[in-house]
Amino acid sequence: MLLLQTKCGTAYEQDKVDSWLSASKQWLDSRYGSRIVRAELHLDEATPHIHAYFVPLDEKGQLRAKHFFDGRQKMREFQDSYSEATEHLGLERGIKGSRAQHQEIKDFYSVVNAGIEPDSSLTQLQLQAKAADRDRAQAKKQQMEATAKALALENELFDRRIKELEAQVAFWQQQTQQLRDLDLEDVAWELGLDYDQQRWRGHGHIINIDGPKFYDFAPDQQKGSGGAIDLVMHVNQCNFRQAVVWLHERFGEASVERAALAHVKNRAADIIQTEPRPQFTPPVEDKSNWTAVERYLNQFRGIPSDCVQMLHSQGLVYADDKQNAVFVMRNLEGQRNGAFLRGTRGENNSFLGYSKGTKRSDSWFYFSLGGKANDKTSRAILCKSPIDAISRAMLEYLIRGDVPPERTVYMAIDDIKSLPLERLQKVPNIVVAFGNDKSSDAAAQRVLELMPQSQIKKSKASDWNQQLLDYGRQLRQQQQQQDDELSL
Repeated sequence: MLLLQTKCGTAYEQDKVDSWLSASKQWLDSRYGSRIVRAELHLDEATPHIHAYFVPLDEKGQLRAKHFFDGRQKMREFQDSYSEATEHLGLERGIKGSRAQHQEIKDFYSVVNAGIEPDSSLTQLQLQAKAADRDRAQAKKQQMEATAKALALENELFDRRIKELEAQVAFWQQQTQQLRDLDLEDVAWELGLDYDQQRWRGHGHIINIDGPKFYDFAPDQQKGSGGAIDLVMHVNQCNFRQAVVWLHERFGEASVERAALAHVKNRAADIIQTEPRPQFTPPVEDKSNWTAVERYLNQFRGIPSDCVQMLHSQGLVYADDKQNAVFVMRNLEGQRNGAFLRGTRGENNSFLGYSKGTKRSDSWFYFSLGGKANDKTSRAILCKSPIDAISRAMLEYLIRGDVPPERTVYMAIDDIKSLPLERLQKVPNIVVAFGNDKSSDAAAQRVLELMPQSQIKKSKASDWNQQLLDYGRQLRQQQQQQDDELSL
């Protein structure tokens, strides 16, 4: 923001100052237009003058003060332009290159401060007129002093506000930089994207992350940017304030490593406290597709019909309008905070992923069997996916012939980041059943380090669902063999 100072070079006379003020205003409007943000008249110095503040935007909208005042030639043109705008008032432009000073308005103050001495050459009427002139001048002086004090106070408040705004801008630059410095891979994971073939995929995005920058290679995106805020705005299609609140919800109190966002919570209350919290909206249920989803889970995945119906009646599994199986994810208090989708339409449907808005670090697909409903959980089975968790439960049921005697929770945890460590540490018996590949084994070993009461169980097949399918096939073969023997 730049300050322009224009002056009226004559002795102070109200009517002339008013005319000069009007001409100066017209000149400022015509020359700078909407760039002017403030203009104020000052009468507290030797010469009445105007302070005008304007933003030096050039024709391209760029901040460039040099565009207006760089060099003697531009300053000379600036002065010539103002002289032409005020010459009709009888004001003359000073001699170019002259070092002369502006004339003081001492004549005005001499009239104010001088007494009226007797003068035998003046008539009584002239003496009265002279006294009236002095009284008017005294009143104008008092008015000028009061105006000057008011303007000085206003300028002080204005300067203070500018400093407050500058401090606020500096603070937000610092805070937004802290938000942008979050690990983008952690943010992408929380956004429900999955890392596959060196890209983060999901919700129609194919995102490459390179340090603090990202680029979306999806055909209908083809753009990139940098920082956590921009990544959230891009994937969630939200504004800046909503992105800040989303990041605070996911990272604000998670751990000491998220201290930057905890700082934002304490200092940026105007956003965190006033912006509505993002609420997860579950996929809309389509009851007409449930028969197809149920058939998929029963026939293609080998899950017994009574188990599918039990989960469906509890609202943990249902069908959406795209015939996806929706596995509802809840926090440990039972609130729905997300959903995992599995495609069922067609023979080779490989679609899977998280519904947009899912809070992956604070929601899980889980269900409990055995014991009484109000019993404390004494056993936890951790699997990598909802279908694996259901399959593991059904294998135990089929082999045992009944539900487990102790209260057992079956939970899907696809990443160590989402492990509800504080709650699970209170469970005396934990089975880590992630699978039998190398990545699953590494994750299971990490859980064992964090919770020594755990034990690792590997599936004999590629995963627990395949083992359930294999076990079902064996049962059918045994049953067929028994039927054949009886028929003989």
